[in-house]
Amino acid sequence: MTLLELEDIEKAYENEEVLHGVSLGMEQGDVEVLVGPSGAGKSTLLRCVNRLTEIDAGTIRLAGESIHDLDSNDLRQRVGMVFQDFNLFAHRTARGNVTLGLEEVLGMDHDEAVERAEAHLDQVGLAEQADSYPAELSGGQQQRVGIARALAMDPELMLFDEPTSSLDPELIGDVLAVMNDLAAEGMTMLCVTHEMGFARSAADTLTMLDGGRIVERGPPERLFENPQHERTESFLGQFTDFE
Repeated sequence: MTLLELEDIEKAYENEEVLHGVSLGMEQGDVEVLVGPSGAGKSTLLRCVNRLTEIDAGTIRLAGESIHDLDSNDLRQRVGMVFQDFNLFAHRTARGNVTLGLEEVLGMDHDEAVERAEAHLDQVGLAEQADSYPAELSGGQQQRVGIARALAMDPELMLFDEPTSSLDPELIGDVLAVMNDLAAEGMTMLCVTHEMGFARSAADTLTMLDGGRIVERGPPERLFENPQHERTESFLGQFTDFE
């Protein structure tokens, strides 16, 4: 089933055009990784999918339905997002960060929300940190709370916007392990990352963006081993240690 469809997406900020006619489709269970240089439009494209940023033109459909026809809470529930900078509430524990959306958006009663939150914290390896506040957690642990928070809403699609870029190198592996587990379990995922090992091993499709346009799109092995566009070759050629 086609879960996500983007057709001719256009976006500009004032006089700067950020996305130019971007079109792609994802089937349920697909993992797609967006790569490209800074300023290519990758993060903007992700934010358009859950309407944190509104498009100027084009169409975005989720399971055949325009996202602009969806209630904002419905969209937030169906499309989870993990941010670069964690975005946790400092005054709430790990458990409290996860239960907030369950109670406020889904209207779940407190006990049920706690039970679900604890299950998803356990899923990301943080069962013992449920009572910890963000300041008491490492960056990698905070990011895994963010993943648990998104997963607890039972989304159809997960968006990851550079989820490891704010982490110390030794903490990146724990977050990527959770993402790999999700991919193996069949979660549909649209990811922006510079972690090329993850891109090559976990992605079904790799999409190269540059200047707000899709330069090349296809299986990771082909783009790494036999790119069809010189821009793809020069960009991916920078990464020689992703094995």
